[in-house]
Parts: sequence; structure tokens; C-alpha cells
Amino acid sequence: MATLGDIGVAAGINLLSAVVFFLAFAILRLQPFNDRVYFPKWYLKGLRSSPSGSGAFVRKFVNLDFRSYLRFLHWMPEALKMPEPELIEHAGLDSAVYLRIYLIGLKIFVPIAFLAWAVLVPVNYTNKTLELQLKNVTSSDIDKLSISNIRRGSDRLWTHIVVAYAFTFWTFYVLLKEYETVAAMRLQFLASEKRRPDQFTVLVRNVPPDPDESVSESVEHFFLVNHPDTYLTHQAVCNANKLAKLVKKRKSKQNWLDYYQLKYSRNSAKRPFMKTGFLGLRGEKVDAIDHHISEIEKLSKEIAEERERVKKDPKCIMPAAFVSFKSRWGAAVCAQTQQSRNPTLWLTEWASEPRDVYWQNLAIPYVSLAVRRLIMAVAFFFLTFFFMIPIASVQALASIEGLEKAAPFLKPLIEIKFIKSVIQGFLPGIVLKLFLIFLPTILMIMSKFEGFTSISSLERRSATRYYLFNLVNVFLGSVIAGSALEQLNTFVKQSANEIPKTIGVAVPMRATFFITYIMVDGWAGIAAEILMLKPLIIYHLKNFFLVKTEKDREEAMDPGSLGFNTGEPRIQLYFLLGMVYATITPVLLPFIIVFFGLAYVVFRHQVKNLDMEYSLQW
Repeated sequence: MATLGDIGVAAGINLLSAVVFFLAFAILRLQPFNDRVYFPKWYLKGLRSSPSGSGAFVRKFVNLDFRSYLRFLHWMPEALKMPEPELIEHAGLDSAVYLRIYLIGLKIFVPIAFLAWAVLVPVNYTNKTLELQLKNVTSSDIDKLSISNIRRGSDRLWTHIVVAYAFTFWTFYVLLKEYETVAAMRLQFLASEKRRPDQFTVLVRNVPPDPDESVSESVEHFFLVNHPDTYLTHQAVCNANKLAKLVKKRKSKQNWLDYYQLKYSRNSAKRPFMKTGFLGLRGEKVDAIDHHISEIEKLSKEIAEERERVKKDPKCIMPAAFVSFKSRWGAAVCAQTQQSRNPTLWLTEWASEPRDVYWQNLAIPYVSLAVRRLIMAVAFFFLTFFFMIPIASVQALASIEGLEKAAPFLKPLIEIKFIKSVIQGFLPGIVLKLFLIFLPTILMIMSKFEGFTSISSLERRSATRYYLFNLVNVFLGSVIAGSALEQLNTFVKQSANEIPKTIGVAVPMRATFFITYIMVDGWAGIAAEILMLKPLIIYHLKNFFLVKTEKDREEAMDPGSLGFNTGEPRIQLYFLLGMVYATITPVLLPFIIVFFGLAYVVFRHQVKNLDMEYSLQW
């Protein structure tokens, strides 16, 4: 079992890791050649330009102002300065609401932590149950601060019951007030926002085939009959994959043309030439500008021909359409009502914003959707419960006893006090984190297979399953399996009637594992988030090998998204841990508060300076 000293060492290591990440970020963000990586939103808005240094050539790449390095945490107050209304205008309502979730965590757990440490910790610590009555149960100093140190039937348990009710009512109050605030923000945002086509548009799927009419004609006739007063127009969904490839190819050729024209404008005395063979390394040598102009004209003709073919070929028309209405009311009525006696035909739902549509899934038949979701439900069940086996096995090895048993030759090294503290306070959390690296990708693939029609719905589905997976494997699996393994000797020696009592005492003791997990995943993980190591490397690789024009550079600056499908389940897990352990092991609460505070500052900086799209699709 980890002691207070082990937890202290682990906390020190993770805090040091966070400081290292922040220091690295502070140094990297000050370098001129990284400016586009850490402030892309301002570049795309035209409010920031590349830093220019006069004098030495090295100033164009390295910041030589050493005074700026002394303010390496200056970004924190800067991130908090932008008021919320300005933040909504700058980054959107969804991003502002996402940040408020971290504030909710602080509003809930800071008062709870003060009350728990002022009332529950003294009540728990001044009891002697673990020392006197349960000598056969493995425990540590941390467990003396938990409800495990209160004997069964003790009058002190009334304190925990009263405080648990207080925590519950406070949480309900904060959530109610926050819901009212966010609802008001949403209404105000919708009232002030300009009209968008998707607010008047409904997606219609499973349009039944008609031998006498095309899909477009069927849709028009159906809505003219059933919604004559509100129907405006429609657009059938086409299978234009080949057209999309041609457009993409022309875009690439246009980009190369811009590059060669820019190159020629800088040196008009020499026309640029290129080879037409593989990767420009072999083949006939031609004038680069004339060649790309000719290729673009040829592709433009092919695109026009393909567009006409798609419009006329019935095989290219999918049984789906976007139907627009004259009013939001008409669209809302259509989106929320059944359109025919057969519930599998004429399926309607709100249309997503064009950038949010997942086009590959628009034409999946209704029956196929049901089968796909059944298959994925079964697959997720097996993934969740069978994943517990390797996690439990590796978690068993990620302990002092497990390592000594698996590798006896390491025993002298492991018994060193500092190494032992690191292993007990750090290794279990990092092992579990490593096991979960590929899980979001797997869940997103499963969501796409199910047939959801928007990227935001894919992320919500993936987030839901990620949270359920965390609930079963990270929370229940670690609590039940971990506690049972630690108390295995006790279970063998006592009667079956006493085992539930021992589990009841042992479950709060699992808080030490979650403390280490919060430090690894929360503290160090959030600190690593701001460093943006992956976007930084990708940007410089693209900038060195692929960037030819300013448009290429803008695309290379894309930092990705905030990751709703991974970030939101993590928040839910920490809320769950906080509410469960607030009464039984209050020592966990400060670690959760640090996470919420740190995450709020970090993601506020990301939302303010990065062009990270985040959408809840209200």
C-alpha cells in the first residue's frame, strides 16, 4: 500500500513534470519560428504577423531577449484576461461552455474540500479502528484519514451521513444555477446570431424508391403535399466521390501554380522548369507555369463533365436529401415528427452544419443501421469486460510485490526507499494511462460504423462509450479487483460472511491508486497538453517538406480539435471520483481541485490562441 510519503514523492514527480512542460512551452512559444504553432487563430484572423528581427540572422529563429524568459508563466494571467462575452465572440459559445465545466468542478469541490478537511478528516484520524480491530487488513497512513478508520456502528458515522447530504445538496444547487446560466447564454447567443441555412434545413433519409420518379422528384412531391405552407426547396445527396477527387487534384495543381508564379515573380529573368515524371525526378522537362495552367484547364473540363454526369445518372443519387423550409418552426415540426405510416421510411432529423456532416453515412438503410448498432453494442460489451483482464494483470505487475515476483533480480533496486515510492505512487497510474492510448481511436471507428451522420454525433457517441469504459474498467475494475487482490490473504483465512465487511473497509483504501492516476493523467497530462508537441513536430515537418505557398502554411497551422470524445469523459470520471470519495476519503479532493484549476487555465489559453474547432451542435 502507498503511504503518505509515497504519495508525496509521486506528487513531487508529477509537479516537477508539469513545471518542466510549462517551462518547455514558455521557451518554445517565444521562438519566432514557433509563433504560428502557438498562435494560429490570430494569424488566420489577420491580427498577427510573423515576428521580424533586425540585425543578426539568428534573431529570425531564436528569441535573444533573455528578459522575456523570466516571465515564463506570464501566459497564465493573459489567458484569464479575456472576458467571457469576448471569448464567446472570439471562439464560439460551445468553447465557452466547455470551459465552464472546469469552473463547475472548482465551484463544487473547493467548498466540499474545506468542509471535508475541517470535519471529516479529524473525525476519521482520531479513531483507531484500523490499528486495533482490523490488523489483518492491509492499510496505510492515508487510510487512517478515510472512513475505513471508523468502526461499524460507531456514532461517528452520523457525521459522514450528514456531510454526504450537505455535499449532495450543494452539488445540486451548483448544477441548477449553472444550467440556468448556460440556458440564458444559449438563448442570448441564438437571438444575436445571424441566420444560418442549417437552422432551416432538415436531413431526410431512406427516401423510398419510385419507378416513375427520381429521388429529387419524390422528395419535392412528398413535401409539397405534406408541408405545403413551409416547404421551400431541397437538394438530393449525390455520390460524388470521383468529382471530389478531381476537385482535390485541381486544388493541388493550383497550389503548385501559385508556387511557381511566386518563384517567377521573385526572379523574372529565369522561367521555372519541372519534369513531368515520377515525383518530378524524371520525364520530359517542361515550363512549370505553362504545364500547370494546361493541367488546371484540363481538370476544369473534367470536373464540369463529371458534375453533369452526377446530376443525370440515377445511380449517383442517394436516397437522402437536405430539405429547406421557409421558417424555423416548419423545420422543427418536420425534424421532430414521423412523416409516414412506415417508421423506417422518410426519416427526418435536424441537418448538421455543412462542415459537421459526415457524408459517408448519409445513405445507410434503416435496417442496416439497426444491425450495425446491435453489432457494435455487442462488440463494445466484450471490449469493455475483456479489457479488464489485461488491465488487472498489468496492474498486478505494476506493484512492489508483482515486480519482485516477476523479476526477483530487481528486488535490491526496488527496495530502495525512493525507487519504492516512485513505483507505488507513479507506476500504476502511468501503466493504466498507456493501456488507454488507443481506446479513443477504436471507439471512434465503432461510432462511424454505426452510421451517425455528423462529426459531433460521432464524438458524443464515442465520448459516452469512453466514459462507460472508464466507469467499468478504471473505476469499478480498479476498486473491486484491486481491493480484492490486496486483501486476498484475508479472504482466504476468514469465513464467507466476513468477506463483504472486509471489502467495505478495503474499497476506500483504493483511493491511493486514484490519487496517482489523477496526478499522471490530470496534472502531467494537462501540462503536456499545452506543449502541443505533436502539432509542433507536424507543423515543422510540413513547413520543411510540403509548404510551398501561404495557403499551405495556413493548413499546416491546424492544431486539431479540443478532443470532446476524450476530454469530456475524463471530466466525468473526475467528477465521479470526487463525489464518491468526498465523504469516504477526503484526501483525494485537493488533487482533483488542482486538476480542474490547471485544466481551466490551460484550455482557456488553447481556446483563446488556437484555431481549435469545438462543437456541441446545440
